[in-house]
Amino acid sequence: MRQEQNKESMKSDLARARAMPDEKIDDSDSPELDASFFSRPQVQLPDTKHQITIRLDESVLAWFKSKGKGYQGRINAVLRAFVNHERRPR
Repeated sequence: MRQEQNKESMKSDLARARAMPDEKIDDSDSPELDASFFSRPQVQLPDTKHQITIRLDESVLAWFKSKGKGYQGRINAVLRAFVNHERRPR
């Protein structure tokens, strides 16, 4: 039921956005893009993810789950930040 409400909410937001005239859109925080931006477009593909089994402390898992949907992605982000930190030259 909740997912259906989110889809309906998104549909209504999209309809409202489509109906908004261009001059009402605030793009003041968007940089101007010139031809050089489009001369070398770069696509950043996400890293391939692998399904694994991992054992976590119950309290650690409960904390991540308490933050809502996407807890596995947040666990991955924390691990990625740790890996990036450890890779830095010292």
